[in-house]
Amino acid sequence: MKNKKLQCETARKISITGFLKKLGISPVRENQNSAWYLSPIRNENEASFKVSKILNRWYDHGIGKGGNIIDLVTEMNNGCNVQEALSILDRTVPSFSFQQQNTFAVLKPEAEIRIGKILPIRHPALIRYLERRKINPEVVGRYAREVHYSMNDKKYFAIGLENVSGGWELRNPYYKNAAAPKNYSCFATQKEMLSVTEGMFDFFSLLTLYPGLPHKSDFLVLNSVSFIKRIQKVALPYSRVGLYLDNDPAGKKATKQLLADLSNSVDMSALYVGKKDLNQLLTTPIQRQRRSVR
Repeated sequence: MKNKKLQCETARKISITGFLKKLGISPVRENQNSAWYLSPIRNENEASFKVSKILNRWYDHGIGKGGNIIDLVTEMNNGCNVQEALSILDRTVPSFSFQQQNTFAVLKPEAEIRIGKILPIRHPALIRYLERRKINPEVVGRYAREVHYSMNDKKYFAIGLENVSGGWELRNPYYKNAAAPKNYSCFATQKEMLSVTEGMFDFFSLLTLYPGLPHKSDFLVLNSVSFIKRIQKVALPYSRVGLYLDNDPAGKKATKQLLADLSNSVDMSALYVGKKDLNQLLTTPIQRQRRSVR
């Protein structure tokens, strides 16, 4: 009982806004004291979910309910119990690990992840995860799969994007993993244009923002900016290569290198200027517009 009490005390120190950011949930508006979101526990069109940054408490005005971060995790996971909520927080925010070790620091996905069932994406939790990030699940289903896997003798499931070497990029609200071998993912149907994104959610966001793009473009997902040298032979035959990499130092550095290496490449990051990436553009209501890709 004492250990559980200590765990709860530790968990309640976790920033709610930081936790939501880990899940890919961005505020619609915020100031120094508070942040407003589209509710992560129900569907709504106007932001009525408030987080007090000062008190580190949340309140959903639509249902008249609020509380601390443990209460929030419980609400977001079908009324799970406190111990289950603590386990979710432990996996999601490893720097606040309740154990005497960093959970992510000891993971070796290449050695430990074993792929089990590969299915069409149909689990409600994965559908909700995509919808929270404003991604069209139907579009994602054309390229990704629901992957069930085991790691450290525990079973998990995630949205999986297969790479060209047969490995998988795995994403769910609590884990970002990869099953070896690591490589880029490519979806080619002999189009004249190639669109390159940094990660799978950039790819999904691009497809959601521009649903007509697959009619004129093939797609390549780097899965890691360290693979930029590997894609040159793939990209060179295209008449145009659109680069949709993140607006952070690593993404900008990779974009600069690709522009130097590929004379047919074009930096497309101006489409989401002021945003970190395409998904942040998509999840910011004022920016949720369709723009033509020429």
